[in-house]
Amino acid sequence: MERVRVAMIGVGNISGIYLKNIHERYTEIELVGVCDLVRERAEKAQAEYPNLKIYETMYDAFGDPKVEVILNLTRPAEHFEVSKQALLHGKHVYSEKPLAASIELGKQLVAIAEEKGLYLGGAPDTFLGAGLQTCRKLIDEGAIGRVLGVNAHMISRGMESWHPDCEFFYKFGGGPIMDMGPYYITALVSLLGRVKETTGMTKTSFETRTVTAKEQAGKVITVEVPTYVDGVMMFENGAVGRMLATFDAYYPKADRIEIFGTEGTLIAPDPNCFGGPVKLIDKEGNETEVELIPGYSDNSRGLGLWDMCASIRAGVSPRAGYQQTRHVLEIMTSFERASKKKGFETIETPYERPRPMNEHYHETGRIL
Repeated sequence: MERVRVAMIGVGNISGIYLKNIHERYTEIELVGVCDLVRERAEKAQAEYPNLKIYETMYDAFGDPKVEVILNLTRPAEHFEVSKQALLHGKHVYSEKPLAASIELGKQLVAIAEEKGLYLGGAPDTFLGAGLQTCRKLIDEGAIGRVLGVNAHMISRGMESWHPDCEFFYKFGGGPIMDMGPYYITALVSLLGRVKETTGMTKTSFETRTVTAKEQAGKVITVEVPTYVDGVMMFENGAVGRMLATFDAYYPKADRIEIFGTEGTLIAPDPNCFGGPVKLIDKEGNETEVELIPGYSDNSRGLGLWDMCASIRAGVSPRAGYQQTRHVLEIMTSFERASKKKGFETIETPYERPRPMNEHYHETGRIL
């Protein structure tokens, strides 16, 4: 296929794996240039990949006629404005998670994309990896029978002990459900389908957090978002799911998704990763590790971007498109709304599971 030209806005922590994979794996994508408010970050990327141009501002990238797609790797609270301006300038957009910091802002982006006939896709793309695709195949083939329920949790003690600039995790657009929830909720809906109703309870356990990471040690952060979120989901297929996400607890193993069925239980892998392990527990309690189907199982960030670029060329819907990122955003933000009103939230956004990965794409090089 003709290469799709992309410009990257935001050259922070996550950019390194995108730069590497676009240049080494997803060769149908041509990364034209990069832009960051901290120019040194863009210069560092250019030093490693001399083919890149540096855009002084994001508007220079939006105005470049060579660029077709904007890769938005900015901070969560900045996703909306960057994506909005890119769409208004006629560019397709693929954004890191979440789609926006609120469902209202996310809906605005979708409305602009639909009005202009542009693609709007986004992370996470880990659901396209061999691990979760294996889980989908098992569920669809009835390996655990009819799905009854789901238990998922992401438990940590926050980012301040290791992240060099962690304040944004505790501001608008941050918190455990907005930061890590996209991986878990995306995994669940891609496996089980649409969520129709939610409820939840949330709280902010600590009013301030003190940074211990060496870069900003001693800095005190005022917490503005819930840091303990316990949400319940009713899926259209009748399954009931629970999602616990917190930055407040000490816990040795944080990445857990258990899917309970009439014939057994499926233990899904860490949804922040592309591989396994995938385990099945039968009626007798025997646990077996399942061989993964062929596909990407290492750190394959950019797989969703590649899929969207191929979809643009083919004129089809991308797997990691806005119908998924919007639905996930509504679910995640609904837990706090339900908690505030001490009731239930009806989920309004439509959703259909994206088509599974082509099992032969790793051999043919054709993702569609």
